[in-house]
Formats: sequence, C-alpha cells, structure tokens
Amino acid sequence: YEILTDSQKRAAYDQFGHAGVNQQAGGGSGFGGGGFGDAFSDIFGDIFSGGGGGQRVRKGADLQYNLELSLEDAVAGTTVKIKVPTHKACTDCAGTGAKKGTAPETCTTCAGHGQVRMQQGFFSVQQTCPACRGTGQVIKDPCNSCHGEGQVKHYKSLSVEVPAGVDNGDRIRLSGEGDLGERGAPPGDLYVQMRVKTHAIFERDNADLYCDVPISIVIAALGGELEVPSLNGRLKLKIPAGTQSHKLFRMRGKGVKPVRGGPVGDLICRVIVETPVKLSKEQKELLEQFAESMGKSVKKHSPNENSWMDGVKKFFEDMKS
Repeated sequence: YEILTDSQKRAAYDQFGHAGVNQQAGGGSGFGGGGFGDAFSDIFGDIFSGGGGGQRVRKGADLQYNLELSLEDAVAGTTVKIKVPTHKACTDCAGTGAKKGTAPETCTTCAGHGQVRMQQGFFSVQQTCPACRGTGQVIKDPCNSCHGEGQVKHYKSLSVEVPAGVDNGDRIRLSGEGDLGERGAPPGDLYVQMRVKTHAIFERDNADLYCDVPISIVIAALGGELEVPSLNGRLKLKIPAGTQSHKLFRMRGKGVKPVRGGPVGDLICRVIVETPVKLSKEQKELLEQFAESMGKSVKKHSPNENSWMDGVKKFFEDMKS
C-alpha cells in the first residue's frame, strides 16, 4: 500500500521492481547492504578504477631496449651489458616528492582513499581522485630536485643473457627492470628486442644459413674440392663436374639451432660460376681453340644453351607464320 500511494516509489517499482524500492528504503546512498545501488556501484567501480576501493598508484611503465647483435652472437648466445634510461627514487626527498623536512598530506578531496564516488540517481560510479591521481596524498611543498614527482632520470646498468639461436624480432622479458613505479608502486618490465646485423657472408632464413661460393669455370667444368666457411669453422665442399651456376649444395646440420627447440638448420651453399676477365692474348687463343674443338658436339656439351637457342628459333618462326 505504501508503494502504491507514493508516486516516486511506484515509479521506481515499475522500472526496477523490488530492487528499486529497497534502494530508496536504504536512503539512496549507494552504500547499503547489497541493494541495487551497491550492485551497480561495484560494476562501474571496476570499470573506472580497476577493482575495489583503496588508494591507486600507477605501476611503472614497461620499457623496450633494441639490442644489436652480430650473427655469430645471435647463433652462439652471449652476455651483453646495457644501459637503460629509466628513473630512480629521488634521494633528496626519499621518493616522497615532498621537500625535505615536510611530508605529503592527506588528500581532502577523497579523504585519503584515492578514489571518489559520483552519485547519479541509482548509479554510484567510482573514479580515481583527480586531485591526488589516486595516491590519497597531495604535496603542498614539492621537492626542488624532482619537482614533486618523487623520482629523477637515471641510467640503469644491466647484464642481459642472450640465449643461443635468437633471431630478428625476438624479445627477452626482464621482469621488474622497467621504469620506476609511482610512489611505492611496483616497477614495469623491460623488453629487450633483438636486432641482428647484416653479415658479410651469410644470410639467415629461420634455422638455415645461405652463402654464395664463387667458383672458376674450370672447377665448374672439371669438378673439384674447395673450402667453404661456416660459423663453426671451415668445411670441405665437393663440386661435381659440369656444375652450373646458382646450383645449391646443402650441408646438413651446419646451420642454426633454434632458440625454441627443434632440429638444427642447414648451411646452403649457392655456387656462382665466374666468367674469366682480363684475359691475355694466349688465353684468348686457347679459348678460341677450345670453342673450335667443340664443333658440332655443342649440343652434347651445352644442353641448356642448345635448348634455349631452339626456343628462340621457334619463337621467331612463330612470329613469321
């Protein structure tokens, strides 16, 4: 009967049921024992402040450091000393931000809670206090060294253990080695990102290594054995007679062991047949004699050239027809 005769309570009942009426019976403060206001206050408090009540101080920022490595160090692993630009607690104020001889005062806006509640009808929204930025304290007389921030710029020296097999873009996370937190909050993390420098001989593709191996026309024609480089020392490579330029030779297990596990990659040698230059008169004559000795057997000795010439001939014949 009380609800039916009270237009305000009846409107609340029509819109929200018993919860709306119970909210009004509790005084409408939003702090009642589990009423409608409390339920929405908890939800919106989580949205705006990340959880329950209490002072809010920001965790330190995560930092990234780009570490340049040689290919050799990336493959074998190494220990590197780095200096990271970050912040440390101000020694003049012991990190409080207040001038020496003074102390931070309790924030009058939030009464030291670090958060304030905004009541809008049935909704109670919890937000970080704008006056103290969630710390619950304000500084009336700031420190001259850190201007009230409680921290100053600093370069931190660290040793980074780089595991064997890392590649471009890989990251190492160093927990708690990031920027300093705000007035007692935990520090952030440091992410060390790998940048592997270009190598003069090798190219890396995942676990495989590639290298170009120039060979003379004589070795390509007659075959032979030569030394090729690897990251573990010199290796012997047999070149069969009649090897063509850009042929690939795979040396199993001579590549990179992946940092996340898996089989060791291969070393892939790409031979490049070099055409002789700056020939003497005698050498030119010998080559001419060699060409004459080929005679009509050129099809046998140069199958690729012969096939290409046949294709060109057919191309021009098709154009005429």
